[in-house]
Amino acid sequence: MPNNAQPHVALLASPGMGHLIPIIELGKRMVSHHEFHVTIFFVASDHASITSLLKSPTAHNLDIVALPFVDISGLIEPNTHLVTKLLVIMRESLPSLRSLIAAMKIRPTALIVDLFGADAFEIAQEFGMLKYVFVTTNAWFLAVIFHSSSLDKQVILEGHVKGQKPLKIPGCKSLFFKDTLESLHDIDSVDESEFIGTKMTKSNGILINTWQDLESSTIAALRDNNYLGGLIKVPIYPIGPLVRQEGKQVLDKQVKQWLDKQPIESVIYVSFGSGGTLSAKQMTELAWGLEQSQRKFIWVVRPPSNNALGSYFTIGKTDGDGTPDYLPQGFFTRTKDIGLVIPMWAPQAQILSHPSVGGFLSHCGWNSTLESITNGVPMIAWPLYAEQKMNAAMLTEDFEIAVRPKVSTTEEIVGRGEIEGMVRMMMADKEGHAMKNIVKELKQNAEKALDKGGSSYNSLSQVAQDCLHHLQVQY
Repeated sequence: MPNNAQPHVALLASPGMGHLIPIIELGKRMVSHHEFHVTIFFVASDHASITSLLKSPTAHNLDIVALPFVDISGLIEPNTHLVTKLLVIMRESLPSLRSLIAAMKIRPTALIVDLFGADAFEIAQEFGMLKYVFVTTNAWFLAVIFHSSSLDKQVILEGHVKGQKPLKIPGCKSLFFKDTLESLHDIDSVDESEFIGTKMTKSNGILINTWQDLESSTIAALRDNNYLGGLIKVPIYPIGPLVRQEGKQVLDKQVKQWLDKQPIESVIYVSFGSGGTLSAKQMTELAWGLEQSQRKFIWVVRPPSNNALGSYFTIGKTDGDGTPDYLPQGFFTRTKDIGLVIPMWAPQAQILSHPSVGGFLSHCGWNSTLESITNGVPMIAWPLYAEQKMNAAMLTEDFEIAVRPKVSTTEEIVGRGEIEGMVRMMMADKEGHAMKNIVKELKQNAEKALDKGGSSYNSLSQVAQDCLHHLQVQY
């Protein structure tokens, strides 16, 4: 229970691990480093990994509250874009959120929402709370959202989408069509981006899960009135990298024993996030590529789907050695000395932090990207959806800590030969060694940003001071 002298902050997470994980980590940091009481609200989900996440130990002064599930099937079309679905879910959850906040004896001083929760600002306004947006991805993504929302929609569709011309972002890296956001392809989603951008300008500030040194030029452009600052109009607070701490997850005994037997940095970890899946044909090529590389691997495997976001279906038959029918026959037998296959889900932070892991074949979700960087692990970038192609471009072109297939991972099949080559390069060649050196420097830089006196620590301290001042004015 918060007291009158202690800042109480409410955080609101939209559905999806990509949103919930950084929200929880932000809450923990505000409690442990800045003496807040924090209440996290999230939209209920039956996803097993979310359940596992919420069962892990949480800090004193941190409450986690599930909002009731809302059925939006009668409010949307079957093919409605994911962004729109998330916005509708969050809007329909507002009455429950308001009731819970109204019932609190000591109401929050501030409300922090992710990109899809800005409609809740009306509740914050009603109860006299400060309003912040937490962008759980990077500064370049925020720049693209704001700049695209300022342009005529036809300019985007004719020039960038149909003409496939780069989208030039003032003061920032241009966005090439091959890496563009899926939402920019759709006029309705462009409208939603404009809506989100407008809501953010009505906040007291925007928190971003990045840090100053990682994206210094982009952050400068977001603050400079000659570039994007004139559009944004509110303070920018880079407070990252906020990632899951490996101590909160438990490695399966079999996985730990297997990893403990492997040489230092000899294993490549393969995972496509909490919801990413591959087609059956692509899974076959990936299996053969890993096998032919003859490098040690851990692969988190889900049944195939033609929808990259993952529509799980029942695991099919297996052959004599237990290999599922969607992997090459005899795969388990042939790779028993070099590989370990984990079904559906694994404690990623714990695996990436193990000394034996030296590479990560990843879908490039921002949480996974930050977990890889903060553990000093270079990547094979395999983007699937959302802003992941943008992340892949940054990792390969700007940070130089990843390699990427030559073909589009969202539109074509990456062949086994190319997969074998990328794995060998990452794990054994001098190019991979150079990437490991760079990412280890980034890891140290990230730690400095979060340490007391570092850039991210100071950014969050400023938010804390603003909340404390607001609390003092209220009382």
